[in-house]
Amino acid sequence: VYGGLATGATHSQSLEAWFMHIPGMKVIIPSTPRDGKGLLTSAIFDEDPCLFIETIRLQGQKGLVPTDPGFSIPLGQADIKRPGTDVSLIGYGRGVHDALKAADVLAAEHGVSAEVVDLRTLVPLDVETIVESVGRTRRAVVTHHAVQFAGPGAEIAAILQAELFGRLEAPIERVGARFVPTPAAAALEAAVLPSPAGIVEAALRTLKPSIASID
Repeated sequence: VYGGLATGATHSQSLEAWFMHIPGMKVIIPSTPRDGKGLLTSAIFDEDPCLFIETIRLQGQKGLVPTDPGFSIPLGQADIKRPGTDVSLIGYGRGVHDALKAADVLAAEHGVSAEVVDLRTLVPLDVETIVESVGRTRRAVVTHHAVQFAGPGAEIAAILQAELFGRLEAPIERVGARFVPTPAAAALEAAVLPSPAGIVEAALRTLKPSIASID
């Protein structure tokens, strides 16, 4: 479990990047009840060790869950939570909900169509889906509640740069937590963690070249 409610560094740190560095370990972080059930079923029956990480801030959220006890979602299969054409917002866990809120603001206030990609698993990583998405939009923002420095977004940005070099319209943006221990005070924690507003700002930075050319 990660992402506490102002519980300080001991319980609020997002350490998924640590476990991504262990060869053979699969790292799973769902963003919805449906995905949680499907991915957990796959993890239980997988032959490799799996780390199933829940987000404290998402526990108790409501959502439709298939009643079929055998329902599963394959590991390593990302999901497009919202289609779009102008920029790809890539995240997992709570970051997906931040990205969806940011996509609403981008559409309502800026006329920007943002695609939201839910990774669901960090290892294995669905490279095909994220490359296909960013290949279409030609812009990307990667967000997570782990610290931005050396976080999962760095690996994703490196993959996208290697696969789509010459096709990107702007540098890939990353929106993560500040490189400090997570504070226990709620106001300070909010200042450290990423937010939908930060994702909106990052997305607009990727669109500046296009906006300038139109003007």
